[in-house]
Amino acid sequence: MRILENVEELQSLVGEEIGTSNWMAIDQERVNLFADATDDHQWIHVDIERAKKESPFGGPVAHGFLTLSLLPPLVNDIFKVEGVTTRVNYGLNKVRFVAPVLVGSRVRARVTLKSVEPRGEGRYMICNEIAIEIEGQDKPACLAQGLTLYIL
Repeated sequence: MRILENVEELQSLVGEEIGTSNWMAIDQERVNLFADATDDHQWIHVDIERAKKESPFGGPVAHGFLTLSLLPPLVNDIFKVEGVTTRVNYGLNKVRFVAPVLVGSRVRARVTLKSVEPRGEGRYMICNEIAIEIEGQDKPACLAQGLTLYIL
């Protein structure tokens, strides 16, 4: 994990790649738990035998929104800014699901810092360009611009 001394050090990195997270395994249990949490039990995610036979992907795949939900833990694995007391998920500017994540794959995040904008006393809006990469694949699973409000 990369430790930055303060927001000023973070600001000096605008336009640069900050780093990559560790790999995270996407197993069937994680997919099933996400299906239960979201009431999305579409067969391409949870019916292993049918997905192997009928899915254009050759097996079950993770939900796109499951992949997206991994942004916080993956990004938190990459860097930390000292002096920030609170980080608030502010939303997303743009999201694209580029390639399916087959169950059994591993994913990681690659983060490039797009902007750091002051938002009042001790507050900064951080915009990261994030690619969720699939191990051994050329295409990323997901491309997103994530917004986080930092409060000092």
